Amino acid sequence: MITERPQFINEEFEADEVTPEQLDKLLADGWRHFGTHFFRYNLNIYREQVVRVLPLRIRLSDFQTSKSQRRILRRNTDLHVDSAPIKISDEIESLFHRHKRRFDHGVPASIYDFLSPDPASYPTAGFQITARDDNGGLLAVSFFDIAAESVSAIYGCFEPDETSRSLGIFTMLKVIELASQNEKVFYYHGYAYEGESFYDYKKRFSGLEQFDWKGNWGNYSHREHREHRAAE
Repeated sequence: MITERPQFINEEFEADEVTPEQLDKLLADGWRHFGTHFFRYNLNIYREQVVRVLPLRIRLSDFQTSKSQRRILRRNTDLHVDSAPIKISDEIESLFHRHKRRFDHGVPASIYDFLSPDPASYPTAGFQITARDDNGGLLAVSFFDIAAESVSAIYGCFEPDETSRSLGIFTMLKVIELASQNEKVFYYHGYAYEGESFYDYKKRFSGLEQFDWKGNWGNYSHREHREHRAAE
């Protein structure tokens, strides 16, 4: 069977300032950013295999929590959740370094691998959601951008000794809640891969859409991707 060879996209640029309207357009074209470094790529290497990259977003008007997500919310009703402009403290950096021990490859050296030195101010308006226990201990933090019509995840970390709480999903749900309250249209929660991978948790949300790298977004379908892989 002859299959169309995928076009290779690997682009990047640096920007110290991006307006909310510009950020919406970049996100809609499959771009992400860490600090002032903006990038997009449609192929990557995962476990020694070339994999297709899937930019994902949630159309907030179509989002509904699943049974498992509602259980996660109930499990964490004892936590105190706040949102504010990003401000990196020693406490947050300590949590970041504990969290990164979960990874066995691609381990980040610093939280500033993902954020600018002043992430609340540039290149975008950066915000954070924090979750604390009754003693004030920081259990999770999630960083995100707020654009004109959307919210976009940057990075999140959580206390590795509290895995039963599913804090990564919990903070994502709280960002979705905040975005909906502020009448945003989309929540961009990052890249996943076409096949099975560590990033599959990003696919387990309703209202999910994927980018086709040709300028179009459409409903995400697990079945379509299984059939595409079988055809190859």
